[in-house]
Amino acid sequence: MRVAIVTESFLPQVNGVTNSVLRVVEHLRERAHDVLIIAPGPGPDSYRGAPVVRIPALDFPGVNSLPIGVPTRTVLNALAAFGPDVVHLASPFVVGARGLAAARRLRVPSIAVYQTDIAGFAQAYGFGIAARAAWRWVRRLHSRADRTLAPSTDAVEQLELHGVPRVHRWARGVDIERFSPDHADAALRAELAPNGELLVGFVGRLAPEKEVDRLAALAGVPGIRVVVVGDGPELENLKEQLPGAAFLGAKYGDELSKAYASFDVFVHTGPHETFCQAVQEAMASGLPVLAPAAGGPKDLVLPGRTGYLLPADREGFGPALVEKVDALRDAALRARLGEKARKVVLGRTWPAVCHELLGHYEAVRGRAARAA
Repeated sequence: MRVAIVTESFLPQVNGVTNSVLRVVEHLRERAHDVLIIAPGPGPDSYRGAPVVRIPALDFPGVNSLPIGVPTRTVLNALAAFGPDVVHLASPFVVGARGLAAARRLRVPSIAVYQTDIAGFAQAYGFGIAARAAWRWVRRLHSRADRTLAPSTDAVEQLELHGVPRVHRWARGVDIERFSPDHADAALRAELAPNGELLVGFVGRLAPEKEVDRLAALAGVPGIRVVVVGDGPELENLKEQLPGAAFLGAKYGDELSKAYASFDVFVHTGPHETFCQAVQEAMASGLPVLAPAAGGPKDLVLPGRTGYLLPADREGFGPALVEKVDALRDAALRARLGEKARKVVLGRTWPAVCHELLGHYEAVRGRAARAA
């Protein structure tokens, strides 16, 4: 099969969209499918033997390291030259809109993968007035795709509520070997918790929509050490808001695996996640998870079995966080929840999830063939 992936984000940018695209490309190439990637901004011109066509990009005002692609005829020309059987639109927004228009013009079936809560993102950056417009754009865009894939029950419901048709659920995989309790690092733990503190960790981009400042509820709680892994525009603000927290910067590969596995508890703070891969990676690492009862985490966290869901509003989140972290000082409880968390995600490997994606590709190809 010839698959063209039009993505709003790709290497060297590292985020949820990029990581998902990388895993899909790896799966397709390992099975001898031909792949073309179209992505914004400068960066590698190939990945795993798949060429990457680059289009111009501009930096989004106030959002570091998040370039927005400038739609050009390059998208249409590249797709026409490649001749795909299906066009995969990864978190379509600007580049994806041009990719979708090109796919329709070329009469190629398309799948739009919904990964970013654009309306919630707009609100987090102080563009609340744009949230309604964002939903109109999402509806307009996804309604023109042959199929939309959403990563969680909540995302499916939100899309359907806003009038998007042909929505199917497609979750995300996790590398259960890279993320495992076996990667716990005693030296790192000793450095972060010299007096045996409970290590409460967060992993993610330090940006307004992640609301990492919610961890301030734990400031001053005896015996607790907050550990933040990640980088982003909110870093300096968070250093002031989270006194006593350890900021390890962005981590990748083995260093990220060690960080996860060395935590005692994982906390995700943002209420705008369509899925939340960090929660799944924490579960694979054998950690109990605390997260807002909003968005993707509602599918991932089994309350009382793999962690706890906390009130999504800021007022309720803080006190509940303190209460549950205090309960998780109990090592036996942590062990029970963490063991169950890992068992839950063992079947969610990337090969299994990507095999499911191929089924969606075949479905839209078959639909297009019948229509012809």
